[in-house]
Amino acid sequence: MRRRQPEFPCIRCGTPMSRSVRTHPRELRCPRCRYLIFDYPRIGVGVVVVKGGSVLLSRRAHPPKPGHLDIPGGFLDANESLEAGARRELREETGLRVGAARYVGAYPDRYHIRGFGHFPTLNIYYLARWRSGTPRAADDAASVEWVPIARLGRTGARLSWRHMTLVFRDVRRLTSA
Repeated sequence: MRRRQPEFPCIRCGTPMSRSVRTHPRELRCPRCRYLIFDYPRIGVGVVVVKGGSVLLSRRAHPPKPGHLDIPGGFLDANESLEAGARRELREETGLRVGAARYVGAYPDRYHIRGFGHFPTLNIYYLARWRSGTPRAADDAASVEWVPIARLGRTGARLSWRHMTLVFRDVRRLTSA
């Protein structure tokens, strides 16, 4: 059975339109007025907080993937720098503030919203050392926990996103240097 692509109203004329599956990047083209936009990645940002030999991870509170382990983070707001967005998301989800942050990397993935489907993401992470405070789950986090760096990606725990194994690899490399 072939799955039907979700439809969206055209922002110009209101005609239902859907994503193409044959173009790269995928297009959203209105069949009536021919308005065209591309399905470019949305930017996600996060902070990997290190305390001793552990990092702070959260468990997702809401779909998609509630209960899965995640790195504190979320989508970048308009007119926000990457690092400022990562710090904002960390504060919103854990209450923590951190000092100097080091760029870890950028990782492509995809995100699913029910009724909308999958869309591409580009996830950018920073590494920062814990300085003080007790993290408390808030906003999109159901809980937070410190996980030993040596166990990252090796615990059998359900991870929220495929790219997290690559982030963990890079965090292990950066924290051992």
